[in-house]
This record gives sequence, C-alpha cells and structure tokens, in this order.
Amino acid sequence: MKKSILTTREHEVFELLVLNKSTSEIALFLGISEKTVRNHISNAMQKLGVKGRAQAVVELLKLGEITLEK
Repeated sequence: MKKSILTTREHEVFELLVLNKSTSEIALFLGISEKTVRNHISNAMQKLGVKGRAQAVVELLKLGEITLEK
C-alpha cells in the first residue's frame, strides 16, 4: 500500500467533504472545531498545490486517495 500524502485526519475530512458534509457537520462528527476543519482542508490544499476545495477533491480522486463510492 502506498503512503498517503494526507494525514489521517485530513483524509477523514475530505472523505466527509465528498459526502457533501459542511464544515460545521464535519467538526461535530469528528469532535473538533470548525477552525481545525478549515486548517486541515487548507493544509491538504497546500500539499496538493491547489486553490480550492473542489480542485483538491478532483486531485485526490485522480490520485486514488479518496473515492466517491460509499
């Protein structure tokens, strides 16, 4: 298994984003603050070299880091 470019928490956040969860819903589900959710998203976008959440999701799908199947 290849090493993920995302941390476990960043991965969890994006898995919830593709399920159409809001920042507040993700924060509540994971038991963290909304600011922390936004920080995880921002850190992941920086690692991926993208400028938005949607672009990050597209890149993660291309890399096989996340899937749309649940």
